[in-house]
Amino acid sequence: MSHPQNDSSAAPEGSANALDTRLAQAGYQAPGSFESLVAPIHHASTVVFPNLAEMRARNWERDDVYTYGLHGTPTTRELEDRLADIEGGRHCVLAPSGLAAISMIDFAFLKTGDELLLPHNVYLPNRELARTLLADLGIVARHYDPLDAAALSLLITPRTRLVWLESPGSVTMEVADLRGLVAVVAAANARRPAAERIVTALDNTWGAGLALKPFELGIDVSMQALTKYQSGGSDVLMGAAITRDQALHLRLKTSHMRTGLGVGADDAWLVLRGLKSLPLRYAAHDRGARALAHWLAARPEVARVLHPALPSCPGHEFWLRDFSGAGGLFSVVFDARYGTAQVERFVEALKLFPLGYSWGGASSLSMIYPPSRTGTLSEKGAVVRFNVGLEAPDDLIADVAQALAQLG
Repeated sequence: MSHPQNDSSAAPEGSANALDTRLAQAGYQAPGSFESLVAPIHHASTVVFPNLAEMRARNWERDDVYTYGLHGTPTTRELEDRLADIEGGRHCVLAPSGLAAISMIDFAFLKTGDELLLPHNVYLPNRELARTLLADLGIVARHYDPLDAAALSLLITPRTRLVWLESPGSVTMEVADLRGLVAVVAAANARRPAAERIVTALDNTWGAGLALKPFELGIDVSMQALTKYQSGGSDVLMGAAITRDQALHLRLKTSHMRTGLGVGADDAWLVLRGLKSLPLRYAAHDRGARALAHWLAARPEVARVLHPALPSCPGHEFWLRDFSGAGGLFSVVFDARYGTAQVERFVEALKLFPLGYSWGGASSLSMIYPPSRTGTLSEKGAVVRFNVGLEAPDDLIADVAQALAQLG
């Protein structure tokens, strides 16, 4: 027999609703006097509206209203605003990874019959996206030398709609002549109608929005893999496309919405937390990497150090002109007398540089690449890329020294 006086679902005094209803309908609003140094996490797939008129008045294209969790919550908007501020942009759209952000940019500005141009040293997944999925959609990709702006001008055709830039290359580390490349695209745009404008998009992950300010160079869109320095914890996948142009931003938002590239609030909050220490961490990565790079430059086992801040790196003069820092990522080319097996033995002997493809986190990493002629490199030795984390530089140098001793 039921005893209403003991029924936990009974409504409290002053309420006409049962417990199930109260739980299902519960919302939250922060007390008016509550303030914190930490951005709140807003979990929401569904956004509710106070009335039909308000629902109909809200447009997902606007950044100052909320319509559905996929299109933004206060947490994701806060992160977008801060990322735009770092780079000197006005608008930002988040994506679930750096590659997702690249895809979002491609789909925003390309259609069947269009062409895009990629640098020889482009991030490999970007190249493969163009070679496979974009090609299947009837989009043609061609490649150019990032150090030769004049050569880029010869590749632009009436069908060119997007030019990807990357500086430096993510493995071979060439620093592009960004000013020269942007000037070539600007000259081409001056000869065509606005509807056929070529968009420039830069993979600015290496500079983290700190060491290079793309919009000051006239670049249209800056792509960031927030997985790297912005997160800093090697535990989040996320990307972003940042711009100053409202029309380009709307095309990016449309691409984002139509492909459903949502970002969870918890991941957005983790990146927000990482941003507070971003400049300090980036500077520490830079100091450690330069210390190791200078030490390696004097080693007989190394044919070339590919660190943008060193004169031995292709495009070093462009780094001096355009960049204010260098971060923790660089590569070295081993002397050709060491075969691939020997260099593999070297990387496996490293104790503080585990093998890993990502970078930008507190822990150092390494990765080996076969002898390469990609981009401007012609050396025949194997390439090892180092991500220098936040460990003591002397410890990292000692670790590399003991591994070099095992080359044979």
